[in-house]
Amino acid sequence: MSSATQAAGPIGGTGGQETFLDRLGIPHVLRWGFLGVLVFMTGNGIESNFVSPHIAQAFGGGDDKIDLAAKIITAYSLAVLIGSYLAGALSDLIGPRRVMALGVIVWVVFQLAFLGSLELESVPLIAISYFLRGFGFPLFAFAFLVWINAVIDKERNGAGVGWFYVMFTGGFPTLGSIVAVFLIGGFGGGHAGQTGAMAASTAVVVAGFLIAWFGVRERHGTMRLAPEGESSGAVILSGLRLTFTNKRIAMGFLTRLINTAPEFGMFIILPNVIAGSIDDGGLGWSQSQWLVMTAIVYAGNILFNAAFGTLGDKWGWTKTVRWFGIVGSAIGLLLWWYVPHMVPAGSDWGFVVSVAAGTVFGILLAGFVPLGAIMPAIAPKHTGAAMAMYTTAAGGATFLGSAVVAIVRPLAGNVGVVWAFILLYACAFTMTFFFKVHQPRLHGEQVQDEADASTAAS
Repeated sequence: MSSATQAAGPIGGTGGQETFLDRLGIPHVLRWGFLGVLVFMTGNGIESNFVSPHIAQAFGGGDDKIDLAAKIITAYSLAVLIGSYLAGALSDLIGPRRVMALGVIVWVVFQLAFLGSLELESVPLIAISYFLRGFGFPLFAFAFLVWINAVIDKERNGAGVGWFYVMFTGGFPTLGSIVAVFLIGGFGGGHAGQTGAMAASTAVVVAGFLIAWFGVRERHGTMRLAPEGESSGAVILSGLRLTFTNKRIAMGFLTRLINTAPEFGMFIILPNVIAGSIDDGGLGWSQSQWLVMTAIVYAGNILFNAAFGTLGDKWGWTKTVRWFGIVGSAIGLLLWWYVPHMVPAGSDWGFVVSVAAGTVFGILLAGFVPLGAIMPAIAPKHTGAAMAMYTTAAGGATFLGSAVVAIVRPLAGNVGVVWAFILLYACAFTMTFFFKVHQPRLHGEQVQDEADASTAAS
């Protein structure tokens, strides 16, 4: 990607007039796209908190099958990582609108293939179909994030990214988990109910796409955002090239990669801890309670995404990420793991306290939101390439989270996984001290590249 995204220029809400939504940080012309992302990610999130045990049960169940499911989900997450990079690069080439359409086609086709493979109980077919489906949601969602970056007033970039994550997290996993509770029961409960819920999620995903497709008619969506003279190969590789030549972009990439990795790791290990039977080492709550816990935990995240984006615009993007995102999330993660183990297993009041502990993690995870503004600000002459790496890291967090589980859990168990994530947060904390970004609201309107950023503040 390239600086052409900036060159195309932001536009106003209606006829050049700024609207209430524009002032909030939601470009008025993209308003239906935000809703489309919410609905699409709700469909994508329906399975998020039961797919690991569901896959394991398809193979007969047992702890070793959970490890097998973790490996399959890790492969899926690798596709998410690659798809997240392609979302940015392809949006520069053919426009984000077409990339979003490609994403929904991939999602639907390989979701149906995945469901068929589960019925056949075929490990290779399940792994291949789920891997390929992993390209779907990042192509849709992160192409829209590129579209936001092409349109929004840069003084509100943090708020715009925050509102994107309100919709993203609002659907995945929050509303997705709530919808799953009703769908699983509606389809008879148990393994069959979970299968029915995953089948129904396809309709929700398609509905989200249709809202965005017919609701947004903004010109950047169908434009080539890269310069006309730049070859397709150069555009595709520009994000990688920038990462290898700009150490701060590399550190921003790694920090975003670490950001939500624990979220996806917890999706694998916590269902069998929170909703596992006491005899099997679980804590004795039900699957419905686990889904409700997840919905509440990430509802807190939804409420604070926009708030932390706005705080970053006013107080400083890097400081917000460092103290609220990294330190806060590390504390919250420890609370979410240890508090449920300290209260009486299966107790009602213990469940309430455990949910409250998890919500601390959900809220403070939103402190990472300003990274979406930091990445293009580090390299203002190459904002498109920087956003390609941001979207790659956002999707790659799925891969990192599941990979940590797949590698660490067989060696050190679930608690080892939690402390591996804390160690990653410590690495991210250190890297933030190397960020130097120019914030228009705090430092004036000067645009400069990192090589000239002698006056930029953190």
